Amino acid sequence: MDQKRILFLTASRADYGKMKPLMKAVEVHPDLNCSIAVTGMHLVPHYGLTAAQIFRDGFSDIHPFTNQNPGKTGRRDHIVADTIRGLSSILEKVQPDMLVIHGDRPETLAGAIAGSFNLVLTAHMEGGEISGTIDEIIRHAVTKLAHIHFASTNDAQRRLLQLGEIEGSIHVIGSPDIDIMLSDGLPCLDEVKDHYNIPFSSYIILVYHPVAFERDNLRDRVRMIMDVIASSGRSCVAIYPNNEPGADDIIDAYKHYHDASWFRCLPSMRFEFFLTLLRHADGIVGNSSCGIHEAPVFGVPTINLGTRQRNRFSYAGIANIGENPDQLGNALTGLKHCEKIKTLHFGDGSSCSRFISVLTKGEVWKTPVEKQFRDLAIWSRNE
Repeated sequence: MDQKRILFLTASRADYGKMKPLMKAVEVHPDLNCSIAVTGMHLVPHYGLTAAQIFRDGFSDIHPFTNQNPGKTGRRDHIVADTIRGLSSILEKVQPDMLVIHGDRPETLAGAIAGSFNLVLTAHMEGGEISGTIDEIIRHAVTKLAHIHFASTNDAQRRLLQLGEIEGSIHVIGSPDIDIMLSDGLPCLDEVKDHYNIPFSSYIILVYHPVAFERDNLRDRVRMIMDVIASSGRSCVAIYPNNEPGADDIIDAYKHYHDASWFRCLPSMRFEFFLTLLRHADGIVGNSSCGIHEAPVFGVPTINLGTRQRNRFSYAGIANIGENPDQLGNALTGLKHCEKIKTLHFGDGSSCSRFISVLTKGEVWKTPVEKQFRDLAIWSRNE
């Protein structure tokens, strides 16, 4: 097989954490070549300029481009447009054999559009998942634009088939972050605490994102969450939300507690460092997918607030509650470690090897970039 160039698109700390092990596996494989397009939150100073970490990780071919005004939270439609423009230039320069995109961010949709319009074989990771809000709309739209699907679960594969995707284009590899979680390469907790100046012996983690359809009274709702945590007597490490409309309201609400002895707020964390912090936490609170995907692997209980993760797969240690002070107070009082999951839903630690196996087989490179509509045989023609 001739050497194939794989271009990954990353726009946030979350998607980079999940794709990094795949990037590393491609980087060292003799038949593959790794390039990375870096944009979005990675280049926003407010969120810690996490692009620097990608350079520190030693990748040899990195292409940063700005898709939003670093001084303010960008509109999704503007981010999509500017990402298409920037990524198209990189596609022309790199000439990849495959573009790999992840999840349900505006940049993901832009990547699918740019890849499709430029006739570049486009592979989507973690399609077929269901949740709620506009994220799910973006995710399914990306499915119809993408040519290849690296799904996390058999349930996701079934939904991709229901959306009309060809079975041969779907590869169930699991979620690559599980590979990292089950490895021996995570830093120790003391190193994480020292690096991020976290003084607490015990703590919960708060990761709370804005929801597109629920921005009314957002700052008041975050203040309510913070007041309940303060009343619980627990120490808390909060991580900034994604840079979406409403993020500034959440961050401003956190600033009210900036000097509280029980509170530490961070713009971002290295993914491996975050996993160590999560592994030793008393629990995670908020509406982030890390409470659904990662926390149960470590046996860490999740208090999942509101509708953002509606319809997600739920382990026994996940408490799905409304944004209600009494419910949150009771959930915080009842936090206790769960048993580690014996049967992992989102992966078993072999995602990288499965990913490389697909890329090094000739069949995947025969996938046509011109997609055709497929009628599903749901009804017989006689009905």
